[in-house]
Amino acid sequence: MTTRTMELMVGVFVAAAIAALVFLGLQVANTSDSTRGETYTLVAKFDNIGGLKVRSPVKVGGVVVGRVSRISLEGEYYEPMVEMQISTRYNAFPETSTASILTSGLLGEQYVGLEPGFIDDFVEMLAEGDEIPNTNSAIVLENLIGQFLFSQGDE
Repeated sequence: MTTRTMELMVGVFVAAAIAALVFLGLQVANTSDSTRGETYTLVAKFDNIGGLKVRSPVKVGGVVVGRVSRISLEGEYYEPMVEMQISTRYNAFPETSTASILTSGLLGEQYVGLEPGFIDDFVEMLAEGDEIPNTNSAIVLENLIGQFLFSQGDE
């Protein structure tokens, strides 16, 4: 009888461990409900997107408001274009807003940071399919290190 009880306890422990691993996997994947439901599309062109990936978060002040849905090269000069799905709960971004590619921590994941611009009587709000005209590209750590090393060598 104790062997049966012991086997049952081990089975419950293994099932709990698997459930915990699935839960942690979903948390690491950062699947939040910010883009579930109704969304609209915004587009931004950058000079360099660094390590940005599809499904990377779009954040305003650290709060996830959407996700990157597509990355492609556009135009004659192959400019990286990032398409973002933004939750309709956050539908009041003025056309003076800025999109930047930022990094969480020193070597963390890259994400798109939206900074709402100023609003006045002449500024319209961004709508479905609009392009964010003001963008700041990713800062590539290797380029910064190279610039630092070469500037030190000149002195």
